[in-house]
Amino acid sequence: MKLADARKDHYRRLAHEQGFRARSAFKLKELNKSYRIIGPGFYVLDLGCAPGGWTQVAVKLVGNQGKVMGVDLSYVEEIPGAHIVRDNIENESLVDDVLSYFGRKVGAVVCDLSPQVTGNWSVDHARQISLNYDCTKLMDKVLAHKGNAVFKVFDGEYSLEFRDYVKKKFARINLTKPDASRKQSSELYCVCMGFTG
Repeated sequence: MKLADARKDHYRRLAHEQGFRARSAFKLKELNKSYRIIGPGFYVLDLGCAPGGWTQVAVKLVGNQGKVMGVDLSYVEEIPGAHIVRDNIENESLVDDVLSYFGRKVGAVVCDLSPQVTGNWSVDHARQISLNYDCTKLMDKVLAHKGNAVFKVFDGEYSLEFRDYVKKKFARINLTKPDASRKQSSELYCVCMGFTG
C-alpha cells in the first residue's frame, strides 16, 4: 500500500471513528489549529457545505454561544447545532437570509467548494476559481470587520490572481496545504485573516 493511500485511509477511518461526514473535516481542524480562523462564540457561514464535515467542525469550534449556517445546492442531512440552507451561492436573496439568521455580520466565512468535476483540468480549475469569486461577493456583504475567511483553491493559472484579489480585502493571507489533503491533489487553501472590506 502506497503512503498516500495509507494516509487517505487514515483520515477516512478517523472521520468515521469521530463521527464526521467527510475526511475534509480534518482539513478545517488543521487549518484552525494553525490560524485560529474560528473561535468560541463565533458566527460562521459555511458555503458549499455538503456533505457537512466542515459544518460539523465549525459547530464544535463555536460552542454554545456561537452560530453556524451551512449553504449548499445539494441536499445536506440535518446537523445538530447548525442551520442548513439549500440554495445557490449566486442567489442575491441569500444575503438577507444570512443576515436575518445571524442577526448581524459573521466572524468567519469558510468555503470548501468544488464544481461538478468534468475531468478537464483547465475547465474544472476555471470553474472552481469562479465559484470562489461568487463566494467573495457574498462575503463582502456578510463578513464583519476583522473577520476571517478560508477558500479552497484548485492550484492553476488563475489561483494567484484570485489570491491577489482577496489580498486587498484582508490584513494577511496565507496559501497552505493541510496534511489531510491528498498529496497528489492540487488543492490549496487560502487563509484570510482580518477583513478590511
